[in-house]
Amino acid sequence: MRSMTGVSGLVLALTMMAGTPMAQAKDAPLDAMTPDKVASYDWVRPEADYVRQEVMIPMRDGVKLHTFIVYRKGVTDAPIILSRTPYDADASTSRNRSQKIEELLPIVDTPFVNDGYIRVYQDVRGLHGSEGDYVMTRPLRGPLNPTAVDHSTDAYDTIDWLVKNLKNSNGKVGITGSSYLGFTSLMALIDPHPALKAAIPQSPMVDGWMGDDWFHNGAFRAFGYNYVLGQTVKKGGKGGLPTGKEDEYDTYLAAGSAGDLARKWGVDQLPGVRKMLEHPAYDQFWQEQALDKLLAKRPLTVPTMLVVGEWDQEDSWGTPAVYRALSADPAKRANVSIVVGPWRHSGVNYEGSSLGNLKFEGDTALQWRLNYMKPFFDCHLKTNPAPCHTPRVITYATGTNRWEEADDLSPSTTPLYLGGHGEASFDKPVGEGVESYVSDPAKPVPSVPRPVSLGGDEWKTWLVQDQRFTDGRTDVLSFKTGVLSAPVHIRGAPKVDLRAATSGKDSDYVVKLIDVYPGQNTANPVMAGYELGVGIEIFRGRYVHGYATPAPLVPGKTYAFQWLLPTVDHVFLPGHRIMVQVQSSLFPVYDRNPQSWVPSIMDAKAEDYVKATETIHWGGKDASAVWLPVVK
Repeated sequence: MRSMTGVSGLVLALTMMAGTPMAQAKDAPLDAMTPDKVASYDWVRPEADYVRQEVMIPMRDGVKLHTFIVYRKGVTDAPIILSRTPYDADASTSRNRSQKIEELLPIVDTPFVNDGYIRVYQDVRGLHGSEGDYVMTRPLRGPLNPTAVDHSTDAYDTIDWLVKNLKNSNGKVGITGSSYLGFTSLMALIDPHPALKAAIPQSPMVDGWMGDDWFHNGAFRAFGYNYVLGQTVKKGGKGGLPTGKEDEYDTYLAAGSAGDLARKWGVDQLPGVRKMLEHPAYDQFWQEQALDKLLAKRPLTVPTMLVVGEWDQEDSWGTPAVYRALSADPAKRANVSIVVGPWRHSGVNYEGSSLGNLKFEGDTALQWRLNYMKPFFDCHLKTNPAPCHTPRVITYATGTNRWEEADDLSPSTTPLYLGGHGEASFDKPVGEGVESYVSDPAKPVPSVPRPVSLGGDEWKTWLVQDQRFTDGRTDVLSFKTGVLSAPVHIRGAPKVDLRAATSGKDSDYVVKLIDVYPGQNTANPVMAGYELGVGIEIFRGRYVHGYATPAPLVPGKTYAFQWLLPTVDHVFLPGHRIMVQVQSSLFPVYDRNPQSWVPSIMDAKAEDYVKATETIHWGGKDASAVWLPVVK
């Protein structure tokens, strides 16, 4: 194990360059042709208040993983927090190259390293300084992975090395991280090392088809190509598709299908892209990787706090899916809890007083880190800790802006019915009828006001975008309640039950649950009349028969399309209205449905994209509704 503190790396590098003029005494004058390039520079100075160690930890197959260990000087009996990342462990432990530990590490680490914790970041195999082959989401060893190693074994071997070699630790390890790091945190729970005592997976990638990064209920997110480029291409992959600064609505529309887009920009042969294109349905490739299913089959011996943002624009599915899978088993229920905060994807690790135009009561992310994350790790990782008290459900109620604790999420038991003339009501409509619109793939409904950019701040906040930009379009139906006289509080995942028919042979359906603010708001004018998306999600019609068995829809036949909206805690306040919008595209976040039948939408041709009339039923035996998890 090599320490990067102590002797100056610059002096060491200079004095060891034998065979060059630099082998002479360091104070001797240099001539003009003395080579200027040196081997290294140790930017961690002797006055640093921390130790930063860089090591290569051996795995069971001989591959060594690049790892950085950081702790405040003088700590003993220290718990360890581990994160396994594809985003460069070196960069994660060298913020500003500061000589102060709280400035060196991400802000989420400050309370821990200031309280005697050891912080460890590791590059996953095949990336940055780690040896081995990189598989973007390496499956668990088994049907899809015939090797003896995966993220579970790598976590085990890493923890084993840490507790045996860090003599200033107390031998207890926690694991955490967001997104990909949430995925590796969950993988560590499969056959865990005995020293792993607690886990906080944040916004983990759990099921890339059902509702995390790549697909949502079968609808494809072609901008994922940008991620694959950045993660898997050694040279030329940074920055995503080379589309310039065009409106991405135009760029994606002109390309055609998702397959055409990949071919146009030359990414169709990247393994990560090919795997998506070759598996458009929920086949074994996706099912065998779904972590909620894998975890459900195993004991849960490690206390686990699952975290997600209410407006997570990337991995909204995973946290609730794992919570449902684990809490359904009484033997595992005591070891799992869930947190839903008012954040974007990974927003829990940053400043959390606002999101887009929404303002909260203080820094909600810091509040969670101090009031829940730190106590959770303390009670499981410290030597002789205070007893643990972890609420099963910890949520932030947007609308009233307060933290809440509960025994469970509320079941979806209260239907909000769609009705005629654009009405929505908690009372089932008298009579029955239909509302229709024409969906034209040549003019898909944009996901945000144009011009569209799927990167930067717009991407982080698109789910809280004011939805008035689509309200009133002829291809969007809006159903709205009267003005509320009492608050309506929901906590959980609303369930869509949409009874619909199409004149085509396939169709997408998008449902948005919206909080409509009063038209006048002198206290906060920017929110006057605002239409806030509380939950937005899509369903690809061909999978109404089963996610693994796509089939054509019968034109004119009414189907029950049912799916979940993201898990939330939200209060619709008196004076507000509740709106449900229905449409058949959300572009370019999701690829277009051609609305004719093609075996794979990935390869749809221009002539396959046709207009279709979409008919939404209300009342009677085919009453469309959104079932709300109302808190009683």
